[in-house]
Amino acid sequence: MSNSSTSTDFYQVPDLSFDISKLKSDLEKVLSKSNYQTLGITNFHAIPMNKIPGDDESVTGHNVRGVYWTKPDETGKEVMRDKPIDESKYTELMKDFKNTYFEEVYKVLKSKFKIGRVRILLKEPRSTLSWHKDPEPRLHIPIITNPGCKMVIEDVAKHMPADGKVWITNNTRYHNFFNGGEQNRIHIVACMLENRFN
Repeated sequence: MSNSSTSTDFYQVPDLSFDISKLKSDLEKVLSKSNYQTLGITNFHAIPMNKIPGDDESVTGHNVRGVYWTKPDETGKEVMRDKPIDESKYTELMKDFKNTYFEEVYKVLKSKFKIGRVRILLKEPRSTLSWHKDPEPRLHIPIITNPGCKMVIEDVAKHMPADGKVWITNNTRYHNFFNGGEQNRIHIVACMLENRFN
């Protein structure tokens, strides 16, 4: 495989979509009960949607972030950050999401895909993530976004609209996400346990 990305690193799942108005409405209900975790990363916040059954530590600290690789300086040398996570153990929906539309979304996703951790991820305005790669692809359902929000995989940038559609992105390649708008970007993001990009 070459080092250059193509649009094939962004896959829109056919024949699957969710009610964006219900997601936005129930996001407000969830936020009234849950707090975002900052994870030690500037301008980036997360709310875990699922956990390892019986393990409340599985949704705190490094377990919310997980391992990734980056090239932090001019040497271009790749380094590993954080720690690996056994994604397959994350099978229990968090209580704050029960009896919300998120529970329905979670059940549908679990019935169609092999997924691990599922989180609501917030990217603050005028900010970006590090240039990095993850161990597995990610599934995205944008809830709040703007035209200045783009994911960049290698050399290809793409905006994923908040229209209820489901995307899978090839996060095993170097990528980042930037929010060039003036409102928070909020996505449901799930770790995929199978790689359609191989």
